[in-house]
Amino acid sequence: MTGHILTDAQLDERYAPIFECIADGSIEREQNRELARDAVKWLKESGFTALRVPRAYGGSGVTLPQFFRQLSRLGAADSNLPQILRAHFGFIEYRLEGTDEAQRRRWLERIANGETVGAATSERTGSTHNSVTLTQDAASGVLRLNGEKYYSTGTLYADWISVAAHDDDTDINVVIPATAPGVTRIDDWDGFGQRLTASGTTRFESVAVAEEWVVSRYKASEPRRNSLLTAYFQAVHLATLAGIVEAIIRDSVAFTQSRTRTFGVAGQSSPRDNPLVQRVVGRLASLGYSTRSMVESLAHALEAVHQKREQGTATTDDYIAVDLEAYQAQQIVIEQTLEAATLLFEVGGASATSETRRFDRHWRNARTIASHNPAAQREASIGRYYLNGTPPDERFSLPHAVQGAATAKSPQRAGATSGQPALAEVVR
Repeated sequence: MTGHILTDAQLDERYAPIFECIADGSIEREQNRELARDAVKWLKESGFTALRVPRAYGGSGVTLPQFFRQLSRLGAADSNLPQILRAHFGFIEYRLEGTDEAQRRRWLERIANGETVGAATSERTGSTHNSVTLTQDAASGVLRLNGEKYYSTGTLYADWISVAAHDDDTDINVVIPATAPGVTRIDDWDGFGQRLTASGTTRFESVAVAEEWVVSRYKASEPRRNSLLTAYFQAVHLATLAGIVEAIIRDSVAFTQSRTRTFGVAGQSSPRDNPLVQRVVGRLASLGYSTRSMVESLAHALEAVHQKREQGTATTDDYIAVDLEAYQAQQIVIEQTLEAATLLFEVGGASATSETRRFDRHWRNARTIASHNPAAQREASIGRYYLNGTPPDERFSLPHAVQGAATAKSPQRAGATSGQPALAEVVR
């Protein structure tokens, strides 16, 4: 791709019509539990799914602040969409952190051509563990993937699935075709929010895995260090929440402007001229400003560390600082989004609860997003750091059998890279 880097105004102009089309169908999709396949298709065809792919590989090469601005706008159109693509965008950032140029080019060029990646990382089991196995068939030498994941966000929309597996030695990130023989994708996500994200079950039954599909080895039982991925994944959630607040402001204004009566006032009276209604909308607008500003601030912090990493000057303290900034933003953005989702109903009384409007989707979706990475746990991490200087130490799996042995080795397979951070955030 040649030419200058796009400005925010140019990106806004490019994607505004697509976001408008997505928003137009959002209520109908919600009513009918209709997966947003057309919307994902439009985003792929427009290059949205390759916004962060560097221009050298065929993408737009936008900065992180530019990316999160557009992601919030997409969230305002339909907050299912950023969640559907969260693992996909994380996969891109994962590649940008890696040092294997051949692997980076292989995957980023595919994404620039419109291919997308879903996630099969987390499990719904009695303990935190990675139970999906990658073993080598003794007779044929073929690698085989077996097991089951839940919270498989975006897999029903994706061309590839990023799977967290293990071979008893280490955890392994395997990327397989979504339609490979032995892969079963089921839309059984039963959450009351984010209903269209296809975050249900994915099964793997003796799936043949090519060597080039094994992209990294890591230890999910150890804290992620010197990576932007923890803060990045949280920023995707926060950008989505900020988008929900923008949608709430939009819906509250449109709803109020169309009405000719105010609760508790006899006869016809314009709610838009009622000082109490004006106050509610003013509060909503202020919440929008606050959540948007925090996402922008976090995006710039992420970009600063990204630039340091590119220059080879990023330190462990830089990564810890941006993680903590993401955690701190999480505490406020979640609360303010949920407040806005409740305040919306103060502008219209009982008529605002009509299922034809589906205003409830804003609260349900915000609450579901907020539940993915518990804010209370993150708040404790912040306090622990300020009091004791202890950095966050979240771990996403129990150790595997061989990992505790002093003699354990982690042999490289072709196509795999060692020392890379895990795509093991609770990607839902």
